[in-house]
Amino acid sequence: MNSLELFAKRVLVLVLFFLCSIGTNAQSTGTPCDKENISKWYKSKVWLKGLELNPHKSINKEELARQYCKNPIWWNLAFEFLASRNLETLESGRYVIDEGNVMAFVSEGPTKGIEEIKWETHKNFNDLQYVVEGKAGMGVASLGKSKHSSTEAYDSKRDVENYNVENGKFYVAKPGTFFIFSPQDIHRPAFKKKGHDTIKKILIKVRVP
Repeated sequence: MNSLELFAKRVLVLVLFFLCSIGTNAQSTGTPCDKENISKWYKSKVWLKGLELNPHKSINKEELARQYCKNPIWWNLAFEFLASRNLETLESGRYVIDEGNVMAFVSEGPTKGIEEIKWETHKNFNDLQYVVEGKAGMGVASLGKSKHSSTEAYDSKRDVENYNVENGKFYVAKPGTFFIFSPQDIHRPAFKKKGHDTIKKILIKVRVP
């Protein structure tokens, strides 16, 4: 073995050692990849990347953990986007975070009545919804457990299917708390709450790995 080959071998060993160290450190800080650690990982909020907002109680922790383990990069980018900006002054528009995988949509204006907002699911993207200013209603139901029927078949171009839902739960979205709707969640997002005619909202689409 010549000196060049020996040097290359040593570099390879160092790189492998470095990667192993990173993996060991990740496990020591808690990851959701083991079902027994999901609750601890979720409560630690290490996955929020410094974002000082609260995850809503309706979030499916197990589904979030499953996706995070498959591709944490997209989720990290979404949370870092929220954590690194002044959301109150963020201008309306579309923000490309990772082309085709993570996009943010900031909107400000009148809210629609509940009768104008359909129950929906997506197959390719999760919806992270955060009301920055004002209040809005949010409906959520389990795709696997709720009483529902499809009213509009899945449209692959829009990545959406619509439903009638008999037993959905309703919550109030307000500043300080964000929602995540996975493909397992039928949701009815951001409808008008009495006394709040307008809202400022951020929607982040995170691709399903």
